[in-house]
Amino acid sequence: MTSKSGLEFKVGDAVVYPAHGVGKVAAIETQEVAGMSLEVYVVTFDHEKMTLRVPTKKAATAGLRTLAADDTVTKALTTLKGRARIKRTMWSRRAQEYEAKINSGDLISIAEVVRDLFRADTQPEQSYSERQLYESALDRMAREVAAANGIDKDAAIALLSKSLAAKKPIASAAAAAAEAEDEAEAA
Repeated sequence: MTSKSGLEFKVGDAVVYPAHGVGKVAAIETQEVAGMSLEVYVVTFDHEKMTLRVPTKKAATAGLRTLAADDTVTKALTTLKGRARIKRTMWSRRAQEYEAKINSGDLISIAEVVRDLFRADTQPEQSYSERQLYESALDRMAREVAAANGIDKDAAIALLSKSLAAKKPIASAAAAAAEAEDEAEAA
């Protein structure tokens, strides 16, 4: 079915909605809203046991999109291997930025959050809120990687873990501080 937004989804297509991650187009319905006829995509999110109705004409502006392409998934996995880029700002500000990246629905941004919040076994424990954001980002990324590669979520998490294990360690606190300053100057 073609909508005027330029997006075309069919029943059964896997799609990504920014705030909820990967869902499936269960139906395309015409509903009566305020006396007007409105065509909507009915998107189900099994992992959240939720159904969302997105007007077909507003699908693009709502951020509904197809699964990430292979090159985007590859770039996201490469992002996981990079050095963590942690700004020297208050945690509350960084937490808001991480939450915004997760809810953007952009796979590369979500990969940056996973990379930045990942802790190896040899590193100090995370705070509860860091752990929550990390797990949220990891879950969102794993679901999209799994759907894009046609694998299950556990296999996707194993793939992400393998990329994280190849991550470049931060040599020292001084090196991390210098890298953070370089990034701040570049921004």
